[in-house]
Amino acid sequence: MKRSMLVAFAALVAAAAFLPGASAQAGEGTVIEATTAAGERVQLLPDGRWKFIDQAKQAEAKKIADTYPENHLRPEGAQGGWFGTRVLMPGDKDYNRGTLNPKMR
Repeated sequence: MKRSMLVAFAALVAAAAFLPGASAQAGEGTVIEATTAAGERVQLLPDGRWKFIDQAKQAEAKKIADTYPENHLRPEGAQGGWFGTRVLMPGDKDYNRGTLNPKMR
């Protein structure tokens, strides 16, 4: 997928937010189906993301999105990972150890 295509989709999502009566028509939490200027059919999700309706194109887009490091978040239930610290998984000896401050123990 080309960068210009991603920019076009971002513009589509931004434009959909400013359509007159868009919030009254769609309502909170409703998926909106739209067509881009390139003719691609997409779904605009309530959390601001979008995805292709065509599953083959969606799979290709996901493969490309998985190459970006910002899309690799810490797993559910893990601790840490803030400001470059390590991620602690359940079962690690340091998982949920509490404070190391002797006044607080």
